[in-house]
Amino acid sequence: MLGAAEIRELAGKLEIRPTKKLGQNFVIDPNTIHRIVTASQISAEDTVVEIGPGLGSLTLGLLETAHQVVAVEVDPKLAAELPATVARRLPEKKLELVLADALQIKSLPLNPTALVANLPYNISVPVLLHFLASFPSIKKGLVMVQAEVAHRLAAQPGGKEYGSPSLKLAWYGPARLAGNVGRNVFWPAPNVDSALVYFETGAERTADRKEVFAVIDAAFAQRRKTLRQALSGWAGSATKSEEILVRAGIDPRTRGEELRIDQFIAIAEAK
Repeated sequence: MLGAAEIRELAGKLEIRPTKKLGQNFVIDPNTIHRIVTASQISAEDTVVEIGPGLGSLTLGLLETAHQVVAVEVDPKLAAELPATVARRLPEKKLELVLADALQIKSLPLNPTALVANLPYNISVPVLLHFLASFPSIKKGLVMVQAEVAHRLAAQPGGKEYGSPSLKLAWYGPARLAGNVGRNVFWPAPNVDSALVYFETGAERTADRKEVFAVIDAAFAQRRKTLRQALSGWAGSATKSEEILVRAGIDPRTRGEELRIDQFIAIAEAK
């Protein structure tokens, strides 16, 4: 793993200054890397995909435990240096590097069984959902995101944090908070707190994901309204949305924040 001095030295060598545009906040604390790897529950049988490996501190930690790692990096300078860093530190390990925008990538050289990443905060939810939709071989994962986003991803029905991100992740399987991360473990230190979210996938779904997500989006676009009103645009009218809700066994006066993912699935299937 790389410590603070090594990371700054490597960044200086590459003439890299972390940018907010790319969401670059490098973890400089080896203990935090160890904590992330442990919380991810990966094993020697796992092929891990890492999004935004940066200078490679987490990459090295993952390689020490996992069978192999596929790293997706959008910054050409960082992507060019990462294989050399791995070769110096863990010459017996193999890294598959993909230079690409994580939001646009459609294929990987290996089928990942786990996703572990310090995700760029400005695009963390879209990136996570894109990978889960694109790579069904992923069975589990752990992401470090802005604390506010982490609480939304792991939220349960009934709370103010519960919403579209909670339900869309729940479509794939259960999620839970796996701890908080202090600002001082990053370089540069972010202006927000961070947290870890562990998730599992593999929930059996027969419904159309896009249709279910459309219901979720409609419900939370006007989250203070009853579902009869909130879903009127999706259904075609308030009368039709009420009919669909009744067929799905849902009280039309209910709000979206009160429903579980299986109830949203029922609504989509009742259309």
